[in-house]
Amino acid sequence: MATQNFKITAFSTALFSTWIFVEELGLLFDAGDGLSAGLMQKARKVKQVFLTHPDRDHLAGLLQFCQLNNRANLPHFYYPKDCKSFEYMQAFMARFDKHTAVSPWTGIEDGQAIRVKPNTTVQAIRNEHIPVPLGVHKSLSYLVQQHKRKLKPAFQSLNGQEIAGLAKEKGQDFISEQHSEKLIGISGDCPVRQFEHWDNTKLLIHEATFLEEQPGLNNKQNKHSTLTDVLQMASEINIEALLLKHFSSRYSAAQIKTAIRKQCRALKLEIPVYAILPGEIKRDACNSEPIN
Repeated sequence: MATQNFKITAFSTALFSTWIFVEELGLLFDAGDGLSAGLMQKARKVKQVFLTHPDRDHLAGLLQFCQLNNRANLPHFYYPKDCKSFEYMQAFMARFDKHTAVSPWTGIEDGQAIRVKPNTTVQAIRNEHIPVPLGVHKSLSYLVQQHKRKLKPAFQSLNGQEIAGLAKEKGQDFISEQHSEKLIGISGDCPVRQFEHWDNTKLLIHEATFLEEQPGLNNKQNKHSTLTDVLQMASEINIEALLLKHFSSRYSAAQIKTAIRKQCRALKLEIPVYAILPGEIKRDACNSEPIN
């Protein structure tokens, strides 16, 4: 699936609200304030919701979203399993809007893959936004993957009849093997770490809260990325496109665009780089004009 085939609607401004909707897959990542007003009727297309962490700018839109859209077994909500905030939120909503109690909520952990379509999974990846001991899960990134079976090289010269005969005699596992393709990576809020998670991903959606490292900007308990670090990573791995989000509102749109263009030139980064600028709802984000 090409990057341009993803119709992504999103809002992401650090401290205030973040939500990202991938329409073709029915996937929503995070549920910040203004989610329902931003998606309106399209919110009914959401089948699964993956929540990255319990900061209020990533979950404050849940109350209205659930009131309007929860129905039997839909949407299914997934969250870092050790975040009690989501359990409290679910319990409150079940009492406040009783009909919302029909939607399932599931806590998940690092490495766990959730099947969202017959050939598509969303894998949870531990990140370092909330420092916790290993084995505790309070902050997650996500990787959307598509899985297909491909004929093993040894049988690629056979005709259809011969392949069908072998499959019937020895089974599909004998003649084919599973192939996984990384479609979309969603960083959540986190510093840049572990490049290999995102290598060979078609579209990487990554936070870039600060344009560059400055004293005092990134020394809080909850860690974030700089634009400099994200673009450096993008220049060292293989991705088809980069969508930047979660910029601090201290920066203007002009400042962000200028910084992206300047740093892309310095790194000779030629992939398209898109951005969700502070205060804007980005519609069909990967079919807009790249910043660079």
